[in-house]
Amino acid sequence: MSVIDSLLAFTFAATLLTLTPGLDTALILRTAAVEGHKQAFKAALGINTGCLIWGVMVAFGLGALIAVSELAYNILKYCGAAYLCWLGLNMLLHPRGSLATDNKMQTKAQNWFIKGMLGNVLNPKVGIFYVSFLPQFIPHGQPLIAWTFGLVMIHVVLGSCWSTVLISATRPLSSFLRKERVIRLMDRSTGMVFLLFATRLAISKR
Repeated sequence: MSVIDSLLAFTFAATLLTLTPGLDTALILRTAAVEGHKQAFKAALGINTGCLIWGVMVAFGLGALIAVSELAYNILKYCGAAYLCWLGLNMLLHPRGSLATDNKMQTKAQNWFIKGMLGNVLNPKVGIFYVSFLPQFIPHGQPLIAWTFGLVMIHVVLGSCWSTVLISATRPLSSFLRKERVIRLMDRSTGMVFLLFATRLAISKR
């Protein structure tokens, strides 16, 4: 496979992966609808930062350790499941009824970058995906580290573009989406999604 063929094939595959609805999509849509596009972009930036962190770990061999070590995989898996469960329960049991107005709530809203990043970093399946998926698109004889970073950056750029589309799609409905009843429904629905993903991650196998 030539360099151009590898890049085109990976871009196509990564695009399909990016467009597939998942935890990241739910997080971005909920944040955009409830807290506005600025906070949603912070969440998207956190998600992409998590991808870059996994790219670094995979490039330098740490991702392979997660892939082959059952203990390392399980530790990260259960930490990730517990974190998602915590997020989900908070949204489900304590849904917001309005936008943040005081300093305490604004500070809480600004944590979506951290939440987006940890959601990816604490998911070992992202690392295993990179370990098993990226090498297929690295041409023989090419530098492994440089190509790993390059492919991860393509994935990040695609993710950023898709996040922008999702966030922009909520703007025409912003007045409706920020009603008290809708905000509570969005929080509880997203909380349920997070709990489902936490359960799925906890019972998953490599």
